[in-house]
Amino acid sequence: MQISTTPSDAAVPDERLAGILAEPGFGTHFTDHMFTVEWTPEKGWYDARITPYGPLTLDPATAVLHYAQETFEGMKAYRHADGSVWTFRPEANADRMVRSSHRLALPVLPADEFVQAVDALVQVDQRWVPDASAPGAGEKSLYLRPFMFASEVFLGVRPSQHVTFMVIASPAGSYFKGGAKPVSLWLTEEYSRAGRGGMGAAKTGGNYASSLVAQQEAIGHGCDQVVFLDAEEGRYVEELGGMNMYFVHQDGSIVTPATGTILEGITRSSIIDLAGKLGHRVEERRISIDEWRDGIASGAITEVFACGTAAVVTPVGRLLSRSGEVPSATGDDEGGPVTATIRQALVDIQYGRADDTFGWMHRVV
Repeated sequence: MQISTTPSDAAVPDERLAGILAEPGFGTHFTDHMFTVEWTPEKGWYDARITPYGPLTLDPATAVLHYAQETFEGMKAYRHADGSVWTFRPEANADRMVRSSHRLALPVLPADEFVQAVDALVQVDQRWVPDASAPGAGEKSLYLRPFMFASEVFLGVRPSQHVTFMVIASPAGSYFKGGAKPVSLWLTEEYSRAGRGGMGAAKTGGNYASSLVAQQEAIGHGCDQVVFLDAEEGRYVEELGGMNMYFVHQDGSIVTPATGTILEGITRSSIIDLAGKLGHRVEERRISIDEWRDGIASGAITEVFACGTAAVVTPVGRLLSRSGEVPSATGDDEGGPVTATIRQALVDIQYGRADDTFGWMHRVV
């Protein structure tokens, strides 16, 4: 892919950037540039370019606005202590976007070109990657958002004949304001995330849109996140609004809900490998809400945690529902030792503090 670059003449000044990187928040500041490439059946992918970050001009009849034909990814770039910049398993994000594109009837961007596009933007905007090695810097990174959408101007139910793929980037601190403290969950018994044959395994905006009313319900009950059950029986735990789940058992084994109607998270699959290396037996299977409740009551389940690109690994505290409360396995103020060990092992690899024996890290700069 040949990529042209137009430098920004309105780049954020260094002094202001330093202030942003000191307290980046999450998803509120954006880098100086963005990557764009377009597709039509006749041309294939064409006009790959990096341009100054700015608004898009869309016709009111642009297909994505009416039929929600779009996919996206979430990943991060990390600055190591020697100043180098790395991304975490970008090829896995590329492969997942391929799967999502098939499900949404979008053209496939080859995995190597996906990685090339992300690398190109990170290289141009590398000064936006926070330095996490300084004392008290915390786990800061550059969050990367590749996305693809139907950009043809038409009203009609068919796959778009013009598609745009873009990458934008935003410096990120902790996803939750309280940091890696246990999050409280609300069990929605009215809303489902996705059903058999649906789009649950695709990373598309519709999945997240369908979670918002339930997330609103969770906040209304004083909880941080919502947890969904399966659509068919309403018995089996699936995922949170934006994270996958894990259950640690007394014998050291770990269970995570099987995929099919839930998103196959990159962090989720990494934890399966990492936990196995740390000596835990990991099962991917259905786990019912009753097993969760009974396991906490009996002590068979000793820890519950959630994971995702944005939040990394987050302990789960209490679970509330209309049927009552399931207390935290470890207390509401801290997570358990297995959760902490897995989290630390993962972020140590991401920030270059531990050997990457899995070959997950990809050097960009």
